[in-house]
Amino acid sequence: MKNDSNTLQIDRFDRQILEALQADGRISNQALAERVNLSPSPCLRRVRALEEAGLITGYHARVDARALGYGLTALLLISMDKHTPERFANFEARVEALPEVQECLLITGQEADYQLRIAVADMDDYQRLLLQHITRIEGVSGVHSSFVLRRVLHDRVLPPR
Repeated sequence: MKNDSNTLQIDRFDRQILEALQADGRISNQALAERVNLSPSPCLRRVRALEEAGLITGYHARVDARALGYGLTALLLISMDKHTPERFANFEARVEALPEVQECLLITGQEADYQLRIAVADMDDYQRLLLQHITRIEGVSGVHSSFVLRRVLHDRVLPPR
C-alpha cells in the first residue's frame, strides 16, 4: 500500500474493497473476498491495512431519524463575532456536546463561519435548541436556518482515486 516515498498507494483491489465496504459495512470477509476476487486471507490483510492507514475510519449503522422521533432536519449557518482559535475551539466543543448536531462544518465562501446539520423532533424542539443552546454559545453573532424538505442523496459511496 505504500511506495518508497511513504505516500499511500492503493491498487484496484483496495479500491474495490473500499467501495464494497462503503456500500455494506456488514459484508463478511468471505463475501468481500469473493466480490473483489481475492482469497479471504489477503482480503482481510488488506482491510486491516486500510484501517491502519486511516482510509477506513469506522463502521456505522444508518438509522431512520423519523422512526427515532426526529421529524425535522435543519441546516444552520452560524456567524461568529471574532475569528480567534479560542472562539472557534469553544464553539466546536459546545456543539459537539449537543446530540442534535449531526454535522458541524467550518466553511468559507459564505457570510457564515459554520454550517450545522441538526435533527430535532419538531419546530418547538428546534426553538428550544436554538434559543437555549446555540445562541447562548459565546461568540455566536448570527444564525440563519434552512429546513430540509426532502433528502435527495444520502451517504453516497465515495469512489477511491
